[in-house]
Amino acid sequence: MSATTGSHEQPKPAQHKVHSTHSGRLEPCTSLADFSLGVVLGHGSFGRVTLGKHKATKTVCAIKALSKAQIIKNQQVAHLRAERDILKIVDCHFIVKLLGFFHDDHCVYFVLQCVNGGEFFRHLRARGRLTEEHARFYAAEVLLAFQYFHSKEIVYRDLKPENILLDNKGHIKMTDLGFCKIVPAAKRTYTLCGTPDYLAPEIILNKGHGKAVDWWAYGVLLYELMAGYPPFFDSDVTNTYKKILGGRFTFPPHFSISSRDLIRKLLVADLSKRYGCLASGVDDIKNHPWFKGTDWGAAEALVHEPPIKPTVKSPDDTTNFDDYSSLPPILHDHVLSKTEQAMFTGF
Repeated sequence: MSATTGSHEQPKPAQHKVHSTHSGRLEPCTSLADFSLGVVLGHGSFGRVTLGKHKATKTVCAIKALSKAQIIKNQQVAHLRAERDILKIVDCHFIVKLLGFFHDDHCVYFVLQCVNGGEFFRHLRARGRLTEEHARFYAAEVLLAFQYFHSKEIVYRDLKPENILLDNKGHIKMTDLGFCKIVPAAKRTYTLCGTPDYLAPEIILNKGHGKAVDWWAYGVLLYELMAGYPPFFDSDVTNTYKKILGGRFTFPPHFSISSRDLIRKLLVADLSKRYGCLASGVDDIKNHPWFKGTDWGAAEALVHEPPIKPTVKSPDDTTNFDDYSSLPPILHDHVLSKTEQAMFTGF
């Protein structure tokens, strides 16, 4: 796919600090006995997320329980420690906050902010696709989250609507940091991870990758927000990879000229041409005509009203999540051997 290489120069906006959410950790937070457990909010191959209330402070939270047995089976112990370490250092309104962590014989537990506006994916599917104006709002908040991650040398590596939550006012919270990794600017990492539709060519080709993969995925997200499906979608994953490597995608007719131009400049295999990776970094994206009129300081300060306003009646309202009431809130797997348990020493 040929890339458009022309530039659009505008004065650089003033720099603003991303709104902080730091509020400390929950104490005590050493076992499930410190919490009252509610319904299951979601589940996956490694575990489940359950609504909880911290008994000492009455704080409503989400408890992510990850099976130690499954973590070992899938050789994810290092990823788990990396997720914990990264959650401990991030402090940004657009990223879900860690309130505590502990483990027992069965699971490792992350105690997280309860973000009960629901999955962005669910809201997007209910609407089919977003208008460009509404897509621009969420694209701006995701960009600010990525700008924060990258300022900490963190590569996110798993962008998709399912990993974006909405808070009770409709602002985004990036969640599921399991594939995050600290990758200094001069370094590369080689792990094949992420969601097929969102993988950058350098990941598929195992060339080594860094922060640039997030900007490729960002281009995929922009397309999906406005089309209702990702640009390289195919029912066969192998064909998806072929389309990605070939740069083959088309735009629906309702896409504006400026949206097409920005997406093309993000979905470029050549890192020397991919927006977000050039000399001006993220400012190339912020100053693009598609974002014309965006007040980045106001976006960081959460001034604007979100276009999607979830109905949230209380801090423990779970109506914006799928019904998993048939699942028990406590996850039990087989007890590990002493050698296996030792892999979690210090956690």
